[in-house]
Amino acid sequence: MDIRVGPDRDGAPALEMVDVVKRFGSGATEVRALTDVSLTVAPGELVAVMGPSGCGKSTLLHLAGGLEDPTAGRVRVAGLDVPLMPPAQRAALRRTEVGYVFQRLNLVVTLTALENVMLPLELEGVRAREAKAQAREALASVGLTQHLDRFPDDFSGGQQQRIAVARALAGRRRLILADEPTGALDTVTGDQVIELLAGLPARDGAAVLLVTHEPRYASWADRVVFLRDGRIVDQSSATDLQFEPPEPLGAPT
Repeated sequence: MDIRVGPDRDGAPALEMVDVVKRFGSGATEVRALTDVSLTVAPGELVAVMGPSGCGKSTLLHLAGGLEDPTAGRVRVAGLDVPLMPPAQRAALRRTEVGYVFQRLNLVVTLTALENVMLPLELEGVRAREAKAQAREALASVGLTQHLDRFPDDFSGGQQQRIAVARALAGRRRLILADEPTGALDTVTGDQVIELLAGLPARDGAAVLLVTHEPRYASWADRVVFLRDGRIVDQSSATDLQFEPPEPLGAPT
């Protein structure tokens, strides 16, 4: 089955979670990470997820990307029921439809910047010449056009995060999952990364689900979802919450 085609996929939400429950362990050691979570993210929408440590934010992202299965409930990405997919098809979904940007960059230190972005494309079977062209386009979109033959350790922390964002974008993903992507960055560099992520929905039509503990970064979102003890306790627009956004920074350096 080709995951890129199928009935009603063009009009489907980028992400749909319905009555999702996630438990770890059993009996006296059972931990309920998420309880009855329902969340829909439309194509071209940026949704921020906030809440205290341990409230289930990262678990929510892991379920959204098919890295873990829900104990109960439904998780759909671009109209496809992720938990019902066989492993090979789910892996293909993650490579072609979902991009990940985490606090830990997970760049391959023995590959150049260009090769890091090419890697998921080549794993999907894209020919090397086309993978290189798509990787260069993705890197240019995050403001990196020079020194692409250098290795990750040759770049600053902010530049490394932009390489990770470019890798998440390569191949025109429908859903970008970002888990505290500014956690290891200084304020100025973090602002640049958030501004970059905030521009993706308008530019590429991708949906972005951003986990952050910073209200100023949540201010870029169309909607802010609050988690507490594994439950969604509120959903509001950033405008209603009157967050103060950082000043636009212009092109990243």
